[in-house]
Amino acid sequence: MTERAPEILSHETQHHGVLSFLLRQWPYFAMLGLALFGVAYTSMTRQGMTTYWIVLAPIFGLISIAAGWPEAENAEEKWRLVRTQILHWGAVLAAMCLIFIGDVKQMMNSDSSALTVLTVLALGSFTAGIHAEAWRVSLVGLLLGLAVPAIAWLEESTLLILLIVAVIAVFAAFVLLRDRRPSLT
Repeated sequence: MTERAPEILSHETQHHGVLSFLLRQWPYFAMLGLALFGVAYTSMTRQGMTTYWIVLAPIFGLISIAAGWPEAENAEEKWRLVRTQILHWGAVLAAMCLIFIGDVKQMMNSDSSALTVLTVLALGSFTAGIHAEAWRVSLVGLLLGLAVPAIAWLEESTLLILLIVAVIAVFAAFVLLRDRRPSLT
């Protein structure tokens, strides 16, 4: 008996696998992208996006219900999933609305209110995933939670990052130009 060598995946097969993965996971990438877009847009325009965030919470709720649906085995569990997710995302929406109340909003600039709403959305996503038994929704919440301090640090450190990139670029240019000089020997 001869052993068969393992087949090496062709580029086409790998491409199909990645595409298949992206198609299966698109709701979670959409959650991440929509939340990070909201923070980025607010940061760039310095304008609050109250309506955007308020619309985003029910979208996250629908994705959480869809993610937990296969885990619910009967009609009673499906109803419990829908009921708990509606209540959960209603509470998240109420917390967001508290942030956007006039008196509270006046105390924060647009960047801090966007990061606060992102924190609420991250916590909401994480706990919704736990309640719906949908680990991918919890993972989105975890990633959004980790993004909050990263975004704050990036905003505070923009000049430092720009300086580091400039120094690296000058050093790289120096090394490249030095290597390209004709030798005199």
